[in-house]
Amino acid sequence: MKLSLSATLITLFVGGAAGFAEEKSGDAEKKEISEVKKTVVIGASAPKFRIKDSSGKQIDLKQLTDQGPVLVRLTCGCSGCDKELAYFQTMHAEYKDLGLTSLAIFREPDSKVEDYVKQKKLKMMYAVDSEGSSWKTFQTKTMPTNFLIEKGGRIRSIAAGCDPSGLLANKVSQYVADLLETERIDVRETLKRDSQASSEKKAETAQ
Repeated sequence: MKLSLSATLITLFVGGAAGFAEEKSGDAEKKEISEVKKTVVIGASAPKFRIKDSSGKQIDLKQLTDQGPVLVRLTCGCSGCDKELAYFQTMHAEYKDLGLTSLAIFREPDSKVEDYVKQKKLKMMYAVDSEGSSWKTFQTKTMPTNFLIEKGGRIRSIAAGCDPSGLLANKVSQYVADLLETERIDVRETLKRDSQASSEKKAETAQ
């Protein structure tokens, strides 16, 4: 009887271990499938992407990348993204004449974005996607996420997360400079210098 009970316990233990192994194997398989589905990665071709701007004009990512590198910024108007926006505006201003196109996509209602754009004096191309379909296309949930796409459509860098200090923007600036074969612009120092010059000009005007 004791032997029979021991044998039964061993059988249950082995069966349980096998079931656990199968469960782990299933999890690994799911993870593997998930990784296979991840196609928007550095070195891959950018996804087919079209979106309409506020005037109803269609923006075609392929057409833009046929002309030169494109920075797609999936963002919003939250406090963190708002503080970081100034660095990307500076980056756009410094590199646009060298061939960079910047496209900001906001996840807010049109009316809110229009007010925000006027307030921030946004100069780069922008569109509104309150449903968040752009985030699905680019396979990200992080706000903001920046995709730098080189001429021809290959993804050069993906910078996810909000960094109000400007360090992340400076890293993106290095990649942009490499693509354009020019010197890197330190967007933090440039923004600081421009802000100081603007303040001095206002002070002179007020006198």
